[in-house]
Amino acid sequence: MKPFRFGINARTIGTASEWTERARRLEDQGYATLNLPDHLVAMLAPLPALAIAAAATRRLRVGTMVLNNDFRHPVVLAREAATLDLLSDGRLELGVGAGHMKVEYDEVGLAFDRGQVRVERLAEAVAIVKRLFTGEPVTYDGRHYRVTGHTIHPRPVQRPRPPILIGGNGPRLLTLAAAEADIVGFTGITFARGGAAP
Repeated sequence: MKPFRFGINARTIGTASEWTERARRLEDQGYATLNLPDHLVAMLAPLPALAIAAAATRRLRVGTMVLNNDFRHPVVLAREAATLDLLSDGRLELGVGAGHMKVEYDEVGLAFDRGQVRVERLAEAVAIVKRLFTGEPVTYDGRHYRVTGHTIHPRPVQRPRPPILIGGNGPRLLTLAAAEADIVGFTGITFARGGAAP
């Protein structure tokens, strides 16, 4: 039985000093994890903000709740996550999801595929990230991603790897989370009609 923990999902802050003070205060109050979402709206970009929060604290774990898989190639994500894990002395919890806000896709010119396709793409990305975290060269030839003999540097500090959280709430996504995640986050919105309507 794992101990019960409390985390907080933050969104934005005005200045760097306010952000570091918030992280320190959360650590002093006994929170286990500071999480940031990943949306293309008026909020902090999660990975750099979490690096700053980790540098300002000693025990507070930092996590993403959750990164939109379609915003980052899994090789780039694995490298950035491993770097954040290293710089935080092994305090990263990597949360990923299939994306659900069509307006964000529209604004940046990304195709908003049906939920099934987004979850398939997420499944491939999780497989690639997990393999890259081992430090071994990865070759992957999937429907959505291709990687040829790539190795990331640095490797994450946590072994065998940082915990992976998969967030969402549809049946396909929860099936993926049950099979591949260390942590399941019940987040997001389930859409009908291929992702076009709630």
